[in-house]
Amino acid sequence: MHVLTCSQRIEAPLDRVFSFFSDPANLGRITPPWLRFRIHGRPPERIAPGTSIEYRIRWTVFTLSWVTRISRFTPPSGFQDLQERGPYRTWIHTHTFEPDGTGVVIRDRVEYALPLGPLGRLVHALFVRRQLEAIFEFRRRAVEEIFDAAARERAS
Repeated sequence: MHVLTCSQRIEAPLDRVFSFFSDPANLGRITPPWLRFRIHGRPPERIAPGTSIEYRIRWTVFTLSWVTRISRFTPPSGFQDLQERGPYRTWIHTHTFEPDGTGVVIRDRVEYALPLGPLGRLVHALFVRRQLEAIFEFRRRAVEEIFDAAARERAS
């Protein structure tokens, strides 16, 4: 099992941050364009315990179908999604939101494993780890830009 952790602090109220992340329509805004992310079918307006979301992503030359389900939902402090079907043997993504003065610390913890035993470990070492780091770095920058723009709008 591999673990990826990321965190960032943004200047925004907790309820606004949780609302943004619990709206599946925002997933595309924080996913790199090179993944060609799209939700398959009509997305739910908000996530809740048991919500499943099916989407498609592009990995190299392959289009992958991926289904995640919200396994834990504790507004406004966080939620967890599990892969029900997709490219990983295991995918558990825990999102937490912690008030910090006038802002929020956003934390992501992804526990994941690839299929195919030794071949999966090699693919992880050569490609997957770096790609996940790039995806979450894109996400960090996108979230920062989105909330900075919203703060500027409210200030004007």
